[in-house]
Amino acid sequence: MDIDSRHSADDVNRLSANFEPPVTLVTRPTRAQRRSLSFQLPLWACRWPDAAAKSVPNEHDEEFPLPRVTPGDKTRRTDLRKQRRPRQHGCCDHLIVAPLWVAYEANLGTLLRTCEAVGACMAVPSTDHYHRALDRGDTLPRRPHVHWVRISKLSWIREQRGTSRIVAAELAEDATPLTRLEAARTRTVVLLGHEHHGVPAEAWDLIDEVVEIPMVGRGASLNVAVAGSLVLYRLAGLM
Repeated sequence: MDIDSRHSADDVNRLSANFEPPVTLVTRPTRAQRRSLSFQLPLWACRWPDAAAKSVPNEHDEEFPLPRVTPGDKTRRTDLRKQRRPRQHGCCDHLIVAPLWVAYEANLGTLLRTCEAVGACMAVPSTDHYHRALDRGDTLPRRPHVHWVRISKLSWIREQRGTSRIVAAELAEDATPLTRLEAARTRTVVLLGHEHHGVPAEAWDLIDEVVEIPMVGRGASLNVAVAGSLVLYRLAGLM
């Protein structure tokens, strides 16, 4: 709108009141915009096609706001540990991780520590491989409860279906994104497959829900211990 000096102030006010700003169409951001520091979108929102649908806010975000960090003396880490966890938890028989096909010993040790952190149990075959892996990877003062599977893996999963929901951390077309996974309300068993081959095909008919962890990189999956830990924290309602 061009206004020269010949227009009076009343003319300018009248024209401004009748002026309607042009409609701006929302389009997909360009590569240059995504790289720009002024374009404030997280990386996953630019890469994931339906990022808004897969990002689910916590219903208690406004009800329980996070406390702000204040200056001054802080409670020591050792004192906080004593206040938050005065004793070791036992077997709650509510959340069980079952790395029935995991091969690497280091992954089993990491999962054992995650079980201790979230209050879960572990179920593994009673073989020399798993006994040796847990003995080497267990660095905790007291080991979380371990359910030793003394029958075939598929038979054990069939037994658990009678009282539990079977969840697998895998890639699947109809998988539930991790951000939409709800906390376990009933007894839940989390299946973890082999590091390279995943959960075998013969076990898929026994699975109730598959969970997928969103990724923006080219890798097919996360490390099995990392993936299992994320799923356990989500099912435990701690994230």
